[in-house]
Amino acid sequence: MTSVTIYTPGDEEVRHGLPLGRRLREFNYRHIGEYPESQVIWLNAKDSSGVAIGGIRGTVHMYWLRVEFLWVEEAFRRSGVGGSLLAQAEARARELGAKNSGLETFEWQAPDFYRKQGYVEAARVDNYVDGRYLAFMRKPL
Repeated sequence: MTSVTIYTPGDEEVRHGLPLGRRLREFNYRHIGEYPESQVIWLNAKDSSGVAIGGIRGTVHMYWLRVEFLWVEEAFRRSGVGGSLLAQAEARARELGAKNSGLETFEWQAPDFYRKQGYVEAARVDNYVDGRYLAFMRKPL
């Protein structure tokens, strides 16, 4: 058996995901067929003076939009900004072939907001931190 060295990859290797990302995709293809490479969705919202007041980040991978985060400044919450950001990200994800959307949210964050946007709780980790739960939510697109 050969020896193995664990190392931190350099910027170039991380940026291109080589060779491991490609090899993982090829492994997956044997099981579920080919799918498009991951695509990033990054949208911001700004107020009338041009100041960024919110944004959403996500990735479309294996026909799912994975919402990494959605944030709106407190003064702009309940004004429709969050719903608009999410709706536009979902629309872009559909254009990229996504069939579903998924996200995680803590109970003190926005589970009720996501429910209003059509998401349902698919799983929950109780007592994730300080007695509070983490919800995994999903929505068909």
